[in-house]
Amino acid sequence: MAHEVILETNINQVVNKDVSITVRVGPAGKFKKLGKLLVSKGNIEWLPANNSVNKFRLPWTELAALLEAKGRKVKVP
Repeated sequence: MAHEVILETNINQVVNKDVSITVRVGPAGKFKKLGKLLVSKGNIEWLPANNSVNKFRLPWTELAALLEAKGRKVKVP
């Protein structure tokens, strides 16, 4: 299954406005929105598709701990 990731920004540093990343999944040409990732100075948030009420928020320290505990190790080229 392919993924399409769209980054919506015109800045090179996150200051006062979140950076929005739309993630879509599906076979090539028929992508369905999976959700939106919002990146800010203080935390990272996930807004699932078709959900305008609740989003999931993690501070950067908790995201780092989660990735180190649950993520798959991959060698850096």
